[in-house]
Amino acid sequence: MKKASRMIALLLTLALLLSGCGPSDGKTHLTFQIWDVAQRDGMQAVCDAYTAHHPEVVIDVQVTSWGEYWTKLEASAESNTMPDIFWMHTNEILKYSDFGMLADLTDLYDDPAYYTDHYSEISLSNAQGSDGRMYGIPKDKDNVCLVYNREMFDAAGVSYPDESWTWDDLTEASQEIYDATGKYGYMAYADDQLGYWNFVYQKGGYILNEDKTAAGFDQPATIDAMKFYIGLQSTDWCPDQNYFAETSPGTAFFSEQGAMFLEGSWNLLAEMQNYPDMIGKWDIAVLPACPDPAQGDGRASISNGLCYATAARGKNLEIVKDVLKFFGEEEAQRIQGESGAAIPAYEGLEDTWVGVFDQFDFKLNVPAVIDQFDYAVQSVNNAARPSWKNRVTEILNSICVGTTDIDSGLAAMQECIDTATAESLK
Repeated sequence: MKKASRMIALLLTLALLLSGCGPSDGKTHLTFQIWDVAQRDGMQAVCDAYTAHHPEVVIDVQVTSWGEYWTKLEASAESNTMPDIFWMHTNEILKYSDFGMLADLTDLYDDPAYYTDHYSEISLSNAQGSDGRMYGIPKDKDNVCLVYNREMFDAAGVSYPDESWTWDDLTEASQEIYDATGKYGYMAYADDQLGYWNFVYQKGGYILNEDKTAAGFDQPATIDAMKFYIGLQSTDWCPDQNYFAETSPGTAFFSEQGAMFLEGSWNLLAEMQNYPDMIGKWDIAVLPACPDPAQGDGRASISNGLCYATAARGKNLEIVKDVLKFFGEEEAQRIQGESGAAIPAYEGLEDTWVGVFDQFDFKLNVPAVIDQFDYAVQSVNNAARPSWKNRVTEILNSICVGTTDIDSGLAAMQECIDTATAESLK
């Protein structure tokens, strides 16, 4: 009996200890997983705004690194222990939605036109699965701009880039800056979203066709754009791929070794904050246009955006859906923009993000980013991209370093994408 009594006492003590491990305030505590520490405060501000309306719900924003994020998310999906709320990237949303891991949010709003009334086609596409249903709430949007060093342009006597610039101006200015300063001009490295994708679409080519079933590396306009872009590394004013293997264009730029590179709008605020000694030395402009496009006006800037998502079988699904509904409304999207976290996906709130840059003495030309949404092109993606992305990058690198000739390399990139895509459609 004494042993039994001691065992009962031990179990009661253990139960009390375990009950103290979690919140006991009677509120619903939700976890929100993200990968960008720079956006943590902005995301927490959005969550706190929801709690102000619903004091019975508390949301904790948790940050992890990009690589760890996807490892943990995949493991939690397999064990049905996914966070209550999490960011979803276009690279991954088709995989997770096609396998039924994400909650369908298509009918979240009473107004059936809510999504189309407040979000662009690109933002909606970024949150959709292969079936066209909504598996996320659009969070933000971005595009790619040209960053340039004002002092190097001044030293070379070259006018700053503006909306009149074409590829010809880009190459001519690069040569003049190199001749005058010994610094690199435009730094063209082997990247997709921050590199050749923009040039391909400016030329009138494409990486994937409209229904995303085939690549476009066999199209004349795409081939011409790729040869132009890759050929820039053979000039004296552009580093080669061996250089970029050790030093990113951003690192080279902010150490004042190069005059221009392509940058995502999502990095601009952090760069103003992280390089205070460079404020006033650099600015941004819209991307130079193709001077002789096969079709279109020669303008394009790759645009991407995240969405908020939740698990299809989450234990707090109905509460989380209400949170996500709020996240997609004007109040929450405005808070995100004013925090500087990112450009709100909600149409008409772009100036909330632009206004964040008023804190600096030098007025960075961020309105140029907003102007480019008029001709933005959705970031390239299909369900097979996880299978072909790394291989395409490897082939491109081999072209740049000279181990593969460009025609053979482009043909290999075409075959790689087409094969993986066909397999995913079976």
